[in-house]
Amino acid sequence: MSEISFYSPIGYLKGVGEKRATLMQQELDIYTIEDLLTYFPYRYVDKSKYYLIKDLKANINTYIQLKGIITEKNIIGERRGKRLTAKFQDETGCITLVWFNNIKYFNEILSINKTYIVFGKPTLFNSHINITHPEINSEENNSPHSIPFQPMYNSTDKAKRSGLDSRGISKLCRSLLEIYGQHIEETLPEYIQNKLQLVNRKKALFNIHFPNSTQDIAQAIRRLKFEEIFFLQLFLMYSQHITTMKSRGYLFPKVGELFNTFYHHHLQFSLTQAQKRVIKEIRSDFVSGHQMNRLLQGDVGSGKTITALLLILLVIDNGYQCCLMAPTEILAQQHYNNICKMLGDLPINVNLLTGSTKQSERKNILNSIGNGKTNLLIGTHALIEDDVLFKQLGFVIIDEQHRFGVEQRAKLWRKSLIPPHVLIMTATPIPRTLSMTVYGNLDMSIIDELPIGRKPIQTLHFYKRDSAKINQFLKQEIANGRQIYVVFPLIEESETLSLSNLMEGYEEFKLTYPSPEYEVGIVHGKMNSEEKETVMQNFNEGKIHILLATTVIEVGIDVPNATVMVIENAERFGLSQLHQLRGRVGRGNEQSYCVLLTDYELSKEAHIRIKAMLDTNDGFEIANVDLKLRGPGDMAGTRQSGVLDFKLINILQDERIISTARDIAKSILQEDAELMLEKNWLLRKKIENMNNHSKKYYRIG
Repeated sequence: MSEISFYSPIGYLKGVGEKRATLMQQELDIYTIEDLLTYFPYRYVDKSKYYLIKDLKANINTYIQLKGIITEKNIIGERRGKRLTAKFQDETGCITLVWFNNIKYFNEILSINKTYIVFGKPTLFNSHINITHPEINSEENNSPHSIPFQPMYNSTDKAKRSGLDSRGISKLCRSLLEIYGQHIEETLPEYIQNKLQLVNRKKALFNIHFPNSTQDIAQAIRRLKFEEIFFLQLFLMYSQHITTMKSRGYLFPKVGELFNTFYHHHLQFSLTQAQKRVIKEIRSDFVSGHQMNRLLQGDVGSGKTITALLLILLVIDNGYQCCLMAPTEILAQQHYNNICKMLGDLPINVNLLTGSTKQSERKNILNSIGNGKTNLLIGTHALIEDDVLFKQLGFVIIDEQHRFGVEQRAKLWRKSLIPPHVLIMTATPIPRTLSMTVYGNLDMSIIDELPIGRKPIQTLHFYKRDSAKINQFLKQEIANGRQIYVVFPLIEESETLSLSNLMEGYEEFKLTYPSPEYEVGIVHGKMNSEEKETVMQNFNEGKIHILLATTVIEVGIDVPNATVMVIENAERFGLSQLHQLRGRVGRGNEQSYCVLLTDYELSKEAHIRIKAMLDTNDGFEIANVDLKLRGPGDMAGTRQSGVLDFKLINILQDERIISTARDIAKSILQEDAELMLEKNWLLRKKIENMNNHSKKYYRIG
């Protein structure tokens, strides 16, 4: 063990070799001996139980165990079709056992009228039950390693063809435990094991692969689930602490004239208690002396932008520059327009920089940023280009962060000698269990109130056959001076999907709503920036009554006079998208509506999405339903990062374990932030190993 460790390549394990090692890496994501040790069974077959042949039809494609005798065997067929068949019977019936490989071996060892134990998966072929390549042992020699519960491991067809089926993987796991088992080291201090009544790591790993009882399985899974999520929590929190301690942060202690003037004379409504709480949390970060990395969650329409603007004014009052990066030009332009309007005559220089900014204007903006005249720069990905250089960037805001890559975000805070404070905003509420795992290394703030007086949006569901009724309703809203969004899932007609499409819908709406009484506009992602901006400006000014669009308007568009959102083919949208689109209305004082228009025939999942939209306007409730439908990786955009590649933890079912693990990790670091106490040396050792060896975690520092 001095030369080979659990982090050694899997090829070092006896029985693997170079060819198998390559296959295990490519097919099973097993690179090291540790990876195989933690390649857990997905279920178990109770081998203490014997089935009768008469009961097999009810257990097709389920692993079972039988006891009986072989009454006949024959080698039939030629070449690739050659196989050994054996008639196997008990007192209730007869089935066929089939082998395509190792025919000579099995033909020699199998005896007629001898009692055998057979284990395998029955299938139906020509109405007759077969078991192909069963595990078979004579009654007196039933597997030297016989255990009551047979572990079943996931594999692939390619791996199975090389002997890495469930049985082959189980054999390698047994070999691993025989060679390395006594060297399995504990990772959890005794005080944690005792507090939670957890079995030790060695026992848990032996029992999860080769249990003797259901109690063994339950205890092993409980211990290993806790360990898996606990160390992720500890790693994220510890790395956050180390990064915070390493990084100096700008100090913004002053609450100056700009902030006070805006707060007392330009703010047209009272802040909610949630907004005040968030500002207080972030002000505390601003005077801590360390760089802030904070995630701000707030449902659509909760007032994140005005909260961010107040923080921007605090920073400018202290003599520093700010930037706000948005994922689309439409949203960046809207942020620019709204912020300029809210600031009024305050002496603040705000610039907009996008990919469409003209070269001459861009040059002037770059100079203004570089010499410090620009106080606030708003833009898209254009902000991270190399020639965008700030004089003194102190605060970075990233809107809808999931639309930017990690490296794109990092480029922004490299534009300052001392890393600027970072606020990441999202209008996509994140379920608690997901935020505890994915965003464990960020401080978190939540705006969980809507502005006072905001009326809840009424969500309605209609089928396409109800178009006359819908048109009547829309015309009445327009007659009342209101405006309408209609969102389509496609720009042009698809040959494979029978969906309403934007261009066809545009022609239909122009016929149904003839000008000049009704002005119909259109906006989509294939239009250039100037075209989109012109249309949005006309809609904002009330010159367009009905705006037909794709999901380009999903995030951030704010027209208070728009009171109806019609979503064509709503069954084709994800739940998060539907909720985001609904949030484009209800931003004024009038009653607003979201109309979900669908086909009559809906899938089970579509029914769940539509029902969730009808039942609640609460973004966090919507997010929980969305999590159950889509899964954590898809929802958080982490499929590629590996952060949520859990082996045992289930985000949907294990909230109690996740919460317990987080609470314990937090309390440990509050007492011993550097993990230097003797009782925590195992924890420090594990964190260092995760940092040095694991391909799943970002390294510290």
